[in-house]
Amino acid sequence: MKKSTLPIYLQIHNQLRQEIEEGKWEVGDKLPAERELALHFNVSRMTLRQAVQTLADEGILERKIGSGTYVAPKKVSETLVGTTSFSEIIRAQGKTPSSRAIAYFVTTPNSIESEKLELEKGDRILRMERVRFADGVPICFEITSIPQKLVAPFDKEEITQALYQTLKQKGGYTIAHSQQTISATLANEKMAEHLSIKRGEAMLQLRQISYFDNEQPFELVRSFYVGDRFEFVLSQ
Repeated sequence: MKKSTLPIYLQIHNQLRQEIEEGKWEVGDKLPAERELALHFNVSRMTLRQAVQTLADEGILERKIGSGTYVAPKKVSETLVGTTSFSEIIRAQGKTPSSRAIAYFVTTPNSIESEKLELEKGDRILRMERVRFADGVPICFEITSIPQKLVAPFDKEEITQALYQTLKQKGGYTIAHSQQTISATLANEKMAEHLSIKRGEAMLQLRQISYFDNEQPFELVRSFYVGDRFEFVLSQ
């Protein structure tokens, strides 16, 4: 791998994703075995597996037990209305929300982040991974991408602990609406460790793109909720 400030698994993730987007592998194609890919990238199988699992979490790859890893088809989605702030939801239930930052760094956006956040060439993003709690109980593993220039005036604690409140009160922004999709998934090793569950347990994945009142997207979030600790209620 080339020298980079990005973690090795993210470099592999970005390269594999680019190759899929460029058509090296089509939907339904099976990727080489983990051992072969690890040798190709000159990394351990654990590092390679982390990159592949991240792509699977994003819905780009599909892992089939006993069969292998395939390029996943696009899923049918149902649009939900409303902007979800984890902290506001938890407070509304009379509980105390909190967060623990697992990763926090500025990097070059991938193609999905650039598209969904409508970024310009040269823009960078803040990407952070957090575990979200309700009364000290881990509820959700969250990966958030935000345009770096938007949150540059704020410190890490303001961003990781109360992003929406900080944007509204200190940034003067008005948060308007979001686009959300929900799908089922299973906990990987990293999520299981941080959420105190077993690998392979059922989870709900929420992908949310949030917008200000001027229709500017400011946040792309992928949240993985423990299946028996959280539920979504839809109303019309």
